[in-house]
Amino acid sequence: MTTDVVIAGGGPNGLMLACELSLTGARPLVLERLPAPSREPKANGLLGQVVRMLDHRGLHERLSGSPQPPQPNSAYFMFGAMGLDLSLLEDSPVYTLPVPQHRIVQVLQERAVELGVEIRWGHEVIGLSQDDDAVTVDITGPDGEYRLRTRHLIGADGAHSTTRKLSGIAFPGITYDRMTVRSAHATVPADRVDPATGALNVPGHGTVMPFLPHRTEHGGFSYAPMPGHPPLISTTEWDQPATDATMSLEELRASIRRVLGADVPLGPPDGQGPHVLRRLTGGNTRIAERFTDGRVFLIGDAAHVYAATGGGPGLNLGLQDAINLGWKLAAEIRGSAPPGLLDTYETERRSAAHRMVLSAQAQSALIAPGGDVTGLRELFTELLRDPDTVRRLAELTAGADVRYDMGEPEPHPLTGRFVPDLELHTAAGPVRLAELTRTPPSAERQHAVPLLRPSSGIL
Repeated sequence: MTTDVVIAGGGPNGLMLACELSLTGARPLVLERLPAPSREPKANGLLGQVVRMLDHRGLHERLSGSPQPPQPNSAYFMFGAMGLDLSLLEDSPVYTLPVPQHRIVQVLQERAVELGVEIRWGHEVIGLSQDDDAVTVDITGPDGEYRLRTRHLIGADGAHSTTRKLSGIAFPGITYDRMTVRSAHATVPADRVDPATGALNVPGHGTVMPFLPHRTEHGGFSYAPMPGHPPLISTTEWDQPATDATMSLEELRASIRRVLGADVPLGPPDGQGPHVLRRLTGGNTRIAERFTDGRVFLIGDAAHVYAATGGGPGLNLGLQDAINLGWKLAAEIRGSAPPGLLDTYETERRSAAHRMVLSAQAQSALIAPGGDVTGLRELFTELLRDPDTVRRLAELTAGADVRYDMGEPEPHPLTGRFVPDLELHTAAGPVRLAELTRTPPSAERQHAVPLLRPSSGIL
């Protein structure tokens, strides 16, 4: 056996899984087809339960730059370009961590290397076969083709996953081609920004709050002044004519004019790039026919994609896939897994994927053009004055409504949910539970906290 686990894909999900496996003593090998980590602007941050999970691994401080534990957003968030007033809730389930994806990859790569993970850049899976004992993986790299034999192969290689295709796993779903999203880092005149609220003033239209998508009868608009970066400005339109022209700031200005009925003066972005300047047409909402095939597993976009703007929810889902699979696969490798444990990966994470798709489809319907949608939004505005409605949508957005079935006929209200941030009183003094889950549990700690799944954070 060459290695315990081969992970195809060196993005956030693959690196997170490598870290999880290494914490348990397993030997993962990461293969990434790119020659070096990508600097392409993608997701702008993390959203939901995964922010707290990273705190449980000691990674939140590295990403946030602060020793303080994650704090919930108790002001406002959004659902379908409609504001969720989180101040109506006693305890908000929405956690956010604004950090670009390339920084997430950098931190996870550093942690993986600290744990002894080997990462091979410029290496790509091109073939696989499996038997009862192992998976044989054919790989191409800078020095040519070679072959490895591994106990398990993980496809963390994105929406166009080679691992999924080689395993013959179908990827059913829906393709959308009506929507065009234009995005760019750009500057706006300082006198257009309210220094107190950060809102963008658009003469002839009104005020647009930061980070809150804004819907009109003609499309969508958002203004996101990310810390340390020029604002990211985006529009969404429907049924736009096809074009092969290179995306430009002038094209975005014209799109803003159509959506808002007013001009927003945009200038080139300041500071060091890379900067976003892109046009995306259409999208896909798909869930893999199965997440496992013998000794092959899929995580992240290889298992599920959805047509929606913003990478925060997608990373929330994918990184939790990695954390869910990591401790179960490690237990299987050690020989300590009870029968059927690995099967729970698919049942638990498929349920979470369906919840994410439900959220994405509902939000897409709420931002679509048309007077009937406007009527629906007016009704939703009334419903969003109810704290119970706000809580349900906030939990759906954050993934906090996912509850794993523990097989108990009358479970405790917390059973199957992510554990609260408890403060435990020990002989050495008070300590947060999250601080006790950053290293592999000792036998004494496992005995002291018997209700916690090892390394999972699930009660």
